[in-house]
Amino acid sequence: MSDLARLKDQEALLVASLRDAQVEREAGELSEEHYATLVTRDEAELARVREALANWREEPKAARTKRTRRAKYLVVALSCFAVVVGVLLYEAVAPRQAGQQITGGLSLSNQEKINQFLTEAENDVAGGNVTAALSAYGEVLAIAPTNVEALTQSGWLDFSAGSAAKDPLVVQAGVNDLQKAIELSPHSAAPRLYYAIVAYSTPGYRAVAKNQFEEFLASKPSSAQRSIAAPFLKKLGLA
Repeated sequence: MSDLARLKDQEALLVASLRDAQVEREAGELSEEHYATLVTRDEAELARVREALANWREEPKAARTKRTRRAKYLVVALSCFAVVVGVLLYEAVAPRQAGQQITGGLSLSNQEKINQFLTEAENDVAGGNVTAALSAYGEVLAIAPTNVEALTQSGWLDFSAGSAAKDPLVVQAGVNDLQKAIELSPHSAAPRLYYAIVAYSTPGYRAVAKNQFEEFLASKPSSAQRSIAAPFLKKLGLA
């Protein structure tokens, strides 16, 4: 299946999901809170998918073959995880940003290994293989413990997997990695976005979420990242 066909299928599924949620709500099968959570999640992803479709239609075919891994990551991998922390957490995989890899004076061979593991992790995420992706990010962190991309992505994956499995130790490990990524690269949008979504989805942390989304906006996020954040920003009065 081509990327374009996959995007169209994702769009159709999300539209159907929103319609089904409305029907279930009207039938009394969904509480207002659960309905609102489902709608927020699916509308955030639908906005991202439609943006990806618009970009695909506008982009010349030759340019598509040269698209960066960051763009591919956004297009393919967003809907890999469903997370629950009190309520359903939202599905999102943020892109890599320039300057996020804080690795110090690595040798060329180590940098090549890091790039290889990051590529493997992206492919694993795109294929829905979370375990393999976490292993690849772990290999990166074994070489460069301050690699912000690996910390951010592994933090999100651990938090997602731990939340789904209701494993507080794995959840905390993910949160710790996200916090470390922010400490290392406080002006990067991706760690802020992940951490803000985590806070928003955790009861009692709405004020923290608002602060993190404010920091996210100040970090000059991409349009795709803003689309993912849009439903949360609206609910927090930051739109």
